Amino acid sequence: MTTEVIGVAGLGTMGLGIALVYAQAGHPVRATDIDPGARGQAFARLAGLLGPRVEMGALSAADRDAILGRITVADTVEGLAPAVLAIEAIVEKLGPKQALFAVLERALGAGAVLASNTSSLSIGAIAASMERPSRLLGLHFFNPAPAMKLVELVAHRGTSAEAVALARRLTEGAGKTVIACPDSPGFIVNRCARPYYGEALALLEEGRTAAEIDAAMVAGGYRLGPFALIDLIGADINLAATEGLSAAMRGHPRYHVFGTLRAQVAKGALGRKTGYGFTLPAAAPKAAPDDAAEIVLRIEAALVNEAAWLAGDGGVAAPDVDTALRLGLNFPRGPFEMLERHGKARILAVLAGLAGAAPAHLMDRYAPARLLLMG
Repeated sequence: MTTEVIGVAGLGTMGLGIALVYAQAGHPVRATDIDPGARGQAFARLAGLLGPRVEMGALSAADRDAILGRITVADTVEGLAPAVLAIEAIVEKLGPKQALFAVLERALGAGAVLASNTSSLSIGAIAASMERPSRLLGLHFFNPAPAMKLVELVAHRGTSAEAVALARRLTEGAGKTVIACPDSPGFIVNRCARPYYGEALALLEEGRTAAEIDAAMVAGGYRLGPFALIDLIGADINLAATEGLSAAMRGHPRYHVFGTLRAQVAKGALGRKTGYGFTLPAAAPKAAPDDAAEIVLRIEAALVNEAAWLAGDGGVAAPDVDTALRLGLNFPRGPFEMLERHGKARILAVLAGLAGAAPAHLMDRYAPARLLLMG
């Protein structure tokens, strides 16, 4: 049983999940939230998250009680003080995160590591207001945190090697696969996933149906097609992520925000949360179209290209990109495995064909990464 205390600030879905990750690994966890209601409901919600495992026989009632017994809900951020690693999982806004870390810096010991679970904000930007920015890094968990194996570890330029080592050790010790990411927009998964949705939306605007596009991707080995995945996540969440990345990348056509997605959100067809979406209400499964392989190749060529642009910028290795996409999105293969499967010449030919057929405002969307043009 470890005695290293983990702190969690924020008791929403992600914060509760992160608390469970470390408590299940044997760590004492101290957690808090600015909202008294969230604090008051925390244990009931935590028990609810563990309940299905107890019912299935995967977790005994005694083990559930032991896990919950390792979690303490504190009334204030200062109550996280014993933590050697404190992770924030609050609203995705720079100001509130900086304000929280200002309090955490004062409350925790000088050797404690502070981490943000942000999926979209620059870790360097968060650290800019800190007295000791070397102790800050990103630990981006995926939802649901207890089940998803991947954690993106994001160090900004000033993060200390000691902070990275401690965060990696504790998080890998909790059973996660930790992948180092550059502090760049979207990190690995959110950036490299954009073509999965974007090319599907491009196909939709060209006249294909969501059902046949999804059927093609499922036939190609994907658990969920892009439109079923948008409906699962929420079209509003997908739109916000795409808009954020587009703004961060100065409106580059690779991150084009398609009008069809905006319209879906405007009419409230958000997917599972509203009961209506690209694939909802659910219809009978559609057979894959005759050109399913071509649809898969087009979307995978765009995925390969985006991953090659990221890897070409440095700070991340190709095998890590593959692992991140497989674990973070349950893809059957990573982008560089796709490249090996199809061959560089075929990928480049697909990109050239798409560029030639694209409207002027999207032509640069298919410009090949330098990495694909080398050798």
